[in-house]
Amino acid sequence: MIQNSTTVTSLESPGLSLYRTLRRSVEHRREGVFIVEGNKVVERFLDSSFKVKSILLSESWLETYRENLTKRPEAINVFVASEKLIASIVGFRYHQGIIAVGTVPAPISLETVCEKLKKPVTFVAFDELTSAENCGTLIRNCAACGVSAIISGPTSSDPFLRRAVRNSMGTIFDIPVVYSNNLSESVEILRKRYGFTTIAAHPRLNSISMHEVDFSCNCCIVFGHEDSGVSEAVLQQCDHAATIPMTEGVDSFNVACAGAIMLYEAFRQKQQKKR
Repeated sequence: MIQNSTTVTSLESPGLSLYRTLRRSVEHRREGVFIVEGNKVVERFLDSSFKVKSILLSESWLETYRENLTKRPEAINVFVASEKLIASIVGFRYHQGIIAVGTVPAPISLETVCEKLKKPVTFVAFDELTSAENCGTLIRNCAACGVSAIISGPTSSDPFLRRAVRNSMGTIFDIPVVYSNNLSESVEILRKRYGFTTIAAHPRLNSISMHEVDFSCNCCIVFGHEDSGVSEAVLQQCDHAATIPMTEGVDSFNVACAGAIMLYEAFRQKQQKKR
């Protein structure tokens, strides 16, 4: 529900501090909040179970989303401003005149996610993945290919950073995220306790083709650093190091592109097995 609807004419208005610091997403994450920007992403956010803290938007967008905001169970602070004022924050092309602040959900354990397994699933783990943009695009790929959970390693970009949320196109609201303090241990737990096949997306010498891997069972695919790939400690806990066949002389795809290809192969195999 809408708690307060306030028309603002300056970014110095009370309550807008989070919107004045959009370029400092890491600080927002420490405060337990995240930024949502753009029409489609905000729409998916308002349709999700995530808690909405506040929203800054133009008068026209308020009319578009008034019903969605009214139906929300929590009290939401609504700030209405001119499109020109909103565009001055980061750039109109990014947020389209509508920005919201959400509350990061409470942590969820790997065990909790695994206990809900009812069918062959695909998990994805991020190992030292440093680009928020790549992180967000990979999350979008995960959603498209039916991934059931994401495990974020301690040195990876946070999936709730502003650019990650934006690049995910709001699909981050549909996939549970497990934060791991020790990714090699988490991958080992999946392999030994829950019987997952663990696969490192690792285009290096001695890696096998992804077409030789059985993705039709419960599996976890690990994507690593944009330059160095999956770390040695995590590689030790993987059943396979897999690569995507490509033209000679090209050593790798961008990690987000590689993710789309390998995740689709996992999706294809699981769909084929169901049939």
